[in-house]
Amino acid sequence: MHKLIHIILDNYKEEIKVVEESNLNDFNNVEQGISISRQYLQKLRICERENEFVDKKNEIIFFKKHKPYIYSRLKFYAKLYNFLINRPAGIIKSQQEFIDSEINRLQESNRRNIDFIKYYREDSELLDEFYFLRGNDKISLVSNTSHFYTDAEFSTSHDNVIAKIMAYDLLISHYVEELSNLRDLSYGIPNKLNTLSNGERLGWTASKTDLIELIYALQASGAIKSGTAGINFQPFNDCFFERFQRVFPWPKRIVDFFTNSI
Repeated sequence: MHKLIHIILDNYKEEIKVVEESNLNDFNNVEQGISISRQYLQKLRICERENEFVDKKNEIIFFKKHKPYIYSRLKFYAKLYNFLINRPAGIIKSQQEFIDSEINRLQESNRRNIDFIKYYREDSELLDEFYFLRGNDKISLVSNTSHFYTDAEFSTSHDNVIAKIMAYDLLISHYVEELSNLRDLSYGIPNKLNTLSNGERLGWTASKTDLIELIYALQASGAIKSGTAGINFQPFNDCFFERFQRVFPWPKRIVDFFTNSI
């Protein structure tokens, strides 16, 4: 069983890596993260159901390390999907305030569970037999009564709590990065989307006419915001062309054309 579990985990890490390295502001990528995580969590469930743990130590490791690794990412992508739905599409300040409120909400949840978080972060083992062995939980140690309604064969009193802590760590890290990106935008610092891993920046190198034709074609095809995105030139700092320029910076002569000639 030990070998089967590690095969499942290794395959999961390989598949989810593609999602982790993608643009997580894209609903399709987040949905893929949810789908892959659900699929592999079910594989773990079947593996655990059809096989026996060698000893209590292996069972503890499964519910303390292995299951939460996948389950936490399922929670992360599910929460991130909801975040994208509710994230305001307005000015930078409103987005920053929304993300700040999300971080505060997660941190407040962590504060309510501070004792177990300390136990987890210190990698303590003193109470593992009560936290991570099935059917061996102590009611006095259970802070969330929803545990009593979960699948007793595939859960312990605290494997879900571990997954939640890990998911919140991932979310906070992602939110902090989003705040950093927004701060960079407010200071006029180029978006990371146009920078390769070697530091080389991507920029527009074709003609002004090619650029205009491409942007009009994208708008006409309905590929951007279902064709409803406006492409008026003025004000330039709030139009379709300017947004395109953030991803693929243009030579100064083209920028001058739009800001001075139109």
